[in-house]
Amino acid sequence: MDPMNSEKSLERDVPVRPQGPALDAVDDPGHEFAMRFTSSRRGARLARRLVSHRLDTWGHPYGSVINEEVTLIAAELCANAVRHGHVPGRDFHVRLTEVAGTVRVEVTDTRTERVPSMACPEPPGDAEVGRGLLIIARLAMRWGVAPRTGAPGKVVWAECVAVPAR
Repeated sequence: MDPMNSEKSLERDVPVRPQGPALDAVDDPGHEFAMRFTSSRRGARLARRLVSHRLDTWGHPYGSVINEEVTLIAAELCANAVRHGHVPGRDFHVRLTEVAGTVRVEVTDTRTERVPSMACPEPPGDAEVGRGLLIIARLAMRWGVAPRTGAPGKVVWAECVAVPAR
């Protein structure tokens, strides 16, 4: 089975109204990419690659700071959705938007009882896991967790300022 054909996609280059208090008053047209992925390492890898590709098509070339940062954030959020938010038979969803110079990535999973802590404690120096949210907190302008609307689960999101490419 071809994973590109098994995923559900929504792509629009139309006016978008991302959720969140900082973006509620925005009326500028923007970009949106949304897709559902299988809750597996393969799905997380595909999501990361498609986020980077979409940013490139929106004018944030591969290797640019915003492309690298948002792709890393998306990779961490997707890995967390697969590792901590996995429910057998359920997918995770990625939504990428850009409005008024702010790029927002949202990853939705169906687990409600495992909500990430906003405190982001430092893991022990020799720990091999536990740094994903620290990376997100340091790279993102803002990040947070919200309940999923219309279904059980949560949305973990992060926002970055898109600096124009030079």
